[in-house]
Amino acid sequence: MIPIILTIILLSALIFSICIVIKKRKKAGVTGIKSALTSICFYLIAITNVLAYWLDFMGLFSWSITMILLILGAYFTKYMSVSQK
Repeated sequence: MIPIILTIILLSALIFSICIVIKKRKKAGVTGIKSALTSICFYLIAITNVLAYWLDFMGLFSWSITMILLILGAYFTKYMSVSQK
């Protein structure tokens, strides 16, 4: 019962976070996919780990995908815009 509740909380927080990121990008006037790739990679890490837990493929495959997405997310930070505050 606890894993189901935690998964529901994680997925609702993930959806809420995606909505906030989209609103902030629209408010700042940021366009283009390159500046969103870091966020996309981090969201894919969360989705991968939830799927790995529920489909029982936790192991080298899951860890490899997570590490690749983490490295890609760090690499794509160079495309993020710097705030002018």
